[in-house]
Amino acid sequence: MCGVTGYLDLAGTGLAEGDEVLDRMTATLLHRGPDSGGRLVRDGVALGFRRLSIVGLDDGDQPILNEDGSIAMVCNGEIFNHRELRAELEAKGHRFRTRTDVEVIVHLYEEYGTGLLERLNGQFAFAVHDTRRRRLFLARDQMGILPLYYAVAGGRFVFGSEIKAVLAHPAVPRRADLTGLDQVLTFPGTVGPRTLFEGVSSLENGHFLLVEDGAVRTEKYWDLDYPVDAPGEPAEHPDRYYVDTVRELLEQSVRRRLQADVPVGYYLSGGLDSSLIGALVHRNSGATVPRSFSITFPDRGIDESRHQRLMARHLGSEHTETEFRPGDIAARLRGMVGHAECPVKETYNTCSMALSAAVRDSGTRVVLTGEGADELFAGYLGYRFDLGGRRTGGDPFEEELRRTVWGDPHVFYERDYHAWRESKLDLYAPALRDAHAEFDCLAGPVVDPEMLRGRHPVHQRSYLDFKLRLADHLLSDHGDRMALANSVEARYPFLDPDLVRFATTVPPRLKVTASTEKYVLKEAARGLVPEEIINREKFGFRAQGSPALLRERIDWVEDLLSYDRIKRQGYFDPDVVEHLKEQYRRPGYEVHPHLGDDLLLVVLTFGVLLDTFSLPDA
Repeated sequence: MCGVTGYLDLAGTGLAEGDEVLDRMTATLLHRGPDSGGRLVRDGVALGFRRLSIVGLDDGDQPILNEDGSIAMVCNGEIFNHRELRAELEAKGHRFRTRTDVEVIVHLYEEYGTGLLERLNGQFAFAVHDTRRRRLFLARDQMGILPLYYAVAGGRFVFGSEIKAVLAHPAVPRRADLTGLDQVLTFPGTVGPRTLFEGVSSLENGHFLLVEDGAVRTEKYWDLDYPVDAPGEPAEHPDRYYVDTVRELLEQSVRRRLQADVPVGYYLSGGLDSSLIGALVHRNSGATVPRSFSITFPDRGIDESRHQRLMARHLGSEHTETEFRPGDIAARLRGMVGHAECPVKETYNTCSMALSAAVRDSGTRVVLTGEGADELFAGYLGYRFDLGGRRTGGDPFEEELRRTVWGDPHVFYERDYHAWRESKLDLYAPALRDAHAEFDCLAGPVVDPEMLRGRHPVHQRSYLDFKLRLADHLLSDHGDRMALANSVEARYPFLDPDLVRFATTVPPRLKVTASTEKYVLKEAARGLVPEEIINREKFGFRAQGSPALLRERIDWVEDLLSYDRIKRQGYFDPDVVEHLKEQYRRPGYEVHPHLGDDLLLVVLTFGVLLDTFSLPDA
């Protein structure tokens, strides 16, 4: 895993920034690639690179060029089917310069152009410069595992693996994006292409971008495509077919993601998903004893150590526990926001940072995680409610809003957004409240409505979870950023394209029943995972929220939430913030982990974001 960055002259006047600009941009990504760096400046394009060595340790530095030097590439990621692709390309006469997996992208581009994306099984974000076509081609993997950001400013196209690299270019201004903030208050996190920085866009999962002739355009090449419900179609396969195929494809995915020239471990939460991944890691690791890593808490209400230890003993892993105490949240919160580049509603990112630090300290560089199973196999409680079919809101205003946002008044996701829009308005400062229509994230479609139309309600929720919860939240600010903060690469077996493609064909009745979620996955886990873990009720990963922070009376927290600062910044209503502080400080008060949003934590971490990135007041 690595970090990429660069810029391109759109105006045709030539690059005048000097070496120090590219070096400054690349230096912001040192945590993503501490092992080596690289740069290339030519023909109005500058490419920068930082490397975390995983495959081809001795000869994998970038940029990588093709045989005649006309094509140059920087890539953050891993290509898991690189061996098959290399053999195919060598048979066509291509000559490889390195043993690294990502070099196949250069030669695939020579053969297929942008069509190369259909050939890749991996997690990637890359930039290819083609001198013959005078083109810059950027792409992000199907699932959005690896981030890629860009901006157009001052006659430059600027890109980077993280926003901080983009902001390091002097042409890119620093301003908060109010629609991005509105998304955080409304959905699980930001929804691409929006970010918290005005003018800085996230390249969406399954999209590529072309910069040619001074123009920038993006195009979708992949999406999570569930079948349209069609009564009267031929009967489905037997249930066992789905169970066996899911297990077979997941094991194949794990084998692919164990490829590395460095130690590979896995996270163990104590739940079904990570336990199943762990079991398959052990089945495919030969004589090596894999390492597992867990977070524990002194608070028994959120601690899962009993089930983590049960699974570690069952597998015989070399297990590392990291105890996370309440004071650790405050100690890591500001650093976490700097890496996430986004305010948050939950503090568990700080736990994830502590977990990746333990991985790094053990000498392990790659970890496999269970992320993605809930979104693909109906793992959240809400999926049970979708079994009853389509639901109207009962409120004509809510139905009209759903028609605007989802393209269908019957699609329900998480909450009634009309009521919530009225509620969240109270949190904004009066001037922003009056101008809310200008940055309302519910004013238009949030996802492609065609991907929802005619699908089963369970599949509709899965699609929305994938786009709103997974791609730019759980995989980005929670996954990629918290792992790479400590120079650790995270891999996601449940998000293998072959497995995802098959998951779209699994009937909803095999994903969720009236009494259980992830039914097909639980059946696939039998014989690999102890029944006690398979039959557990879902236990979401969480940590203490802002009420606990407030009760600690921490000076910098008090300062960030002070009446004068909130009023001066002009984003939130200081009187409402004071009311929330009073409410949250009450003894025993906690924000419900499923039914409530920790609004005060959003205010606090947004304040950290303003300070960390020197963003102006509203």
